[in-house]
Amino acid sequence: MSTARTQTAYIGLGSNLASFAGTPIQTIHAALNALAELGEVSACSALYETAPVGFVDQPPFVNAVAMLRTTDTPEKLLEGLLQIEHRFGRDRNSGPPKGPRTLDLDLLLVDDLIVNTPSLTLPHPALAERRFVLAPLVELAPQLVPPQSGKTLGELLQALPDSGDNRIAGVRILRGDS
Repeated sequence: MSTARTQTAYIGLGSNLASFAGTPIQTIHAALNALAELGEVSACSALYETAPVGFVDQPPFVNAVAMLRTTDTPEKLLEGLLQIEHRFGRDRNSGPPKGPRTLDLDLLLVDDLIVNTPSLTLPHPALAERRFVLAPLVELAPQLVPPQSGKTLGELLQALPDSGDNRIAGVRILRGDS
């Protein structure tokens, strides 16, 4: 008899290059289907078009956040996410950091777990600093309080400045394409 506990994980999805699945929008949809290998996708935000952050000389991204019910440990879940990225043509060892990619899957939160290992940090260390992650995450769980933050996701989003990488105009919901 298995005693594995079901947990809720929030996964950030991003793409700005075509993959075998098609355009970045089609890639995100295909990646959502692939996440079913790791658990049950119980909700997904709208798709967002977002301006690149850091390395700006690249196409805009399509981003979303999925809620995944899983019995995998966070480490095993991360391993599965990296395998899915690889299948979609992502090689994390090549290309510039924060550069263009076919698929990016980030493990943002897993219940109220705090993990700090060489391969995984939970909550995601840049969670509270990224409008392109917080906006779709707030759609799914605006009242969720990430461990150690003391604020809801909605409050974290409201606290972001409307300037630079976090300008409101840099993140917009895609209508009719999702």
